[in-house]
Amino acid sequence: MNKTILVCGTYDTKDDELGYLAQVIRGQGGAVLTMDVSVLGDPAQPVDVSKHDVAKAGGSSIRAAIASGNENHAMQIMAKGAATKALELHRAGRIDGVIVLGGSMGTDLALDLCAALPVGVPKYIVSTVAFSPLLPPERIAADVQMILWAGGLYGLNSICKAALSQAAGAVLGAARAVEPPRRMRPLIGMTSFGKTVLRYMVTLKPALEQRGYEVAVFHATGMGGRAFESLASEGAFAAVFDFAPQEVSNHLFGGLSAGSDRMTNAGRVGIPQLVAPGCYDLVDIVGWQEVPKALKGRPLQAHNRLLTSAVLNADERRQVAKALCDKLSTAKGPVAMLLPTGGCNEWDRPGADLHDPQGLDAFFQAVRKNCPENVTLHELDAHINDAAFCAGALEIFDTWVAEGVITKGA
Repeated sequence: MNKTILVCGTYDTKDDELGYLAQVIRGQGGAVLTMDVSVLGDPAQPVDVSKHDVAKAGGSSIRAAIASGNENHAMQIMAKGAATKALELHRAGRIDGVIVLGGSMGTDLALDLCAALPVGVPKYIVSTVAFSPLLPPERIAADVQMILWAGGLYGLNSICKAALSQAAGAVLGAARAVEPPRRMRPLIGMTSFGKTVLRYMVTLKPALEQRGYEVAVFHATGMGGRAFESLASEGAFAAVFDFAPQEVSNHLFGGLSAGSDRMTNAGRVGIPQLVAPGCYDLVDIVGWQEVPKALKGRPLQAHNRLLTSAVLNADERRQVAKALCDKLSTAKGPVAMLLPTGGCNEWDRPGADLHDPQGLDAFFQAVRKNCPENVTLHELDAHINDAAFCAGALEIFDTWVAEGVITKGA
């Protein structure tokens, strides 16, 4: 149960707060390793990883950071160094989790540090800008936890102690309880939405598990796609079933983006991809906010009070088709694109509210026109939620396994 937590922050300005975090962790029976990412000042007490160590790991020095006269440049040096040192400490078995404390500057650094650590290492950011639109999705690690640092901009008080003590207990508890990924079987990454709109995972997940694979299904509503891309970039998947690339549409038209690199990381590292255009025709927007001007005057599908989907017109669907094809054209591994000619979500079936055969045909024609040479098209006479669609996907998958394109299941 003895776990060591890396406590990181600017000890020149937040010494009391960081010391309080360490005190609570030690009081609960944990151990602490401290890292200072200050630039101008010095900590009141010695730390385990000094700011000079951090700057050196960032390929520079504190003197050079100060001489730059630019706090943004200086903190980027420290961010690079902090990420490098944290990963080094983890690989050496010296830390079991990390907690970083900061305002906007410290949070900027914390995002890099946490992104450097693998999934399964508890990573907590206590931030004055937690959950804020300042945080770009592409910089958020797949399993990072954030806690709002209420009342903590400067100095200790009873309000911020409540947040800090919970954070200290959370990271230590996580380090004691975490079950890191074992990867006993090859991992399949799959994107989807809930069963009201996309249902293939209900069939595909058990079918793939019977073949000896582990299957992780990601909710493609922005942050789920970000986690999917983060793991894909690490080469975590034996193959992907990216059947809900709607976040590409979102990014194009101002919806809930998963970042500009959505649908590129699996291809960049050569992971075999099975792709289908689930919900390509929808743009997810925040349900409690006013509809963006560019999306007004069109059908809307209110999923709940948080999430509403705006329906794209034919021209916009052609833009989505080209964007998908452009992204897949850079893939270094095999790509199969499945086109279910009967429709791409439950709401666009004949007789359903969003049925639009002309829009669907415009999308398919644009895919055929823009499909790159490295992508094989498979047109299926089925709806994406039909059993025939799953059968078609599994047939391609099984062929790739037989040919050695995909690692055989355990």
